[in-house]
Amino acid sequence: MHEIKINKNLTKEERYIELCNQIESLISEEKDILAILSNITAAIQDTYNFLWVGFYLVKSNELVLGPFQGPVACFRIGFGKGVCGTSWKEDKTLIVKDVNKFPGHIACSSMSKSEIVIPVRKKHEVYGVLDIDSKEYNAFDKTDKKYLKKIIAMIENKLV
Repeated sequence: MHEIKINKNLTKEERYIELCNQIESLISEEKDILAILSNITAAIQDTYNFLWVGFYLVKSNELVLGPFQGPVACFRIGFGKGVCGTSWKEDKTLIVKDVNKFPGHIACSSMSKSEIVIPVRKKHEVYGVLDIDSKEYNAFDKTDKKYLKKIIAMIENKLV
């Protein structure tokens, strides 16, 4: 049995380093991508207690809700719509300090104040996005981006 245990007294970066090491071990033997995504969302949520952590997966020409932790979410997001759809369309990580100022923001929860969205790729195509929302404004920075991209790389290695 695996359990993610991260010391809450560590710095944000130290927690990410520990989280990455534990996720790598956690998913090393697993092949089912939905199981992997499910446990990764739980590990991130357990470590940082964000408002919402989850994946949207590309199906046809929209993002469809995948494994997540947090309040009820939007089922589907169109290509280029909101932060997630824009991240998919532009195939790049987006950090939004204040979601209320993002053009076309889709408010799945009124409690969301800031957001980071990172594309997950399979064979050079966007497979889905990791979406994390915070109740705090300006919650995400280059440290989050750096280490969440390391977690995304672990997922992408499972998608080959």
